[in-house]
Amino acid sequence: MIAQLSGKLIAKQPNSIILDVHGVGYEVTIPITTFYGLGEMGSEVSLKIHTHVREDSLQLFGFASLRDKELFLKLLSVSGIGPKVAITMLSGMASAELITAITKNDLGRLTAIPGVGKKTAERVVVELRDKLGKMVFEEGEMTVSVQTALSDMAIKEDTVEALIALGYPKPVAERAVNAALSEDGDTTIQAVLKRSLKRLSR
Repeated sequence: MIAQLSGKLIAKQPNSIILDVHGVGYEVTIPITTFYGLGEMGSEVSLKIHTHVREDSLQLFGFASLRDKELFLKLLSVSGIGPKVAITMLSGMASAELITAITKNDLGRLTAIPGVGKKTAERVVVELRDKLGKMVFEEGEMTVSVQTALSDMAIKEDTVEALIALGYPKPVAERAVNAALSEDGDTTIQAVLKRSLKRLSR
């Protein structure tokens, strides 16, 4: 099984990338939190990989940190949770925040993530609450620290695209991003996305 990939970034979208590893292009599905830690096209990228094998397909999932990968695997262990929902949950909020929501039985935060219903959130809490309490995140692993300096327009467009990828309708995403940009605070993509998601979870 592939556990890690390091190579040149030759294509990227909010939920997937293609890495050129010695001439072989690997398509890797990623959470949005990993997407915003990527460099420019052509830069070197190293990701922790989970190889998901089914009878009819083989899919690679990539993560910026080992902790994110561990949390993904724990989510997969929950009955009824597949890779798509697990990636969506990891994209909906930073890993440390997701763990806090699960361990504190915060169903409101969990169901605010598109595609996560009340029954799914309840199963996640019941099956993982005690297990996740032992996971410790170091400061550098709570959020993606690499930022990209972009114009306000580019930040708005990319953040709206990220929210659409999470399942939010475009008009809803645009309103949330506009409101987030009007607030005082950092104007990096990650910061604007975080404020937008916070508004959408209310």
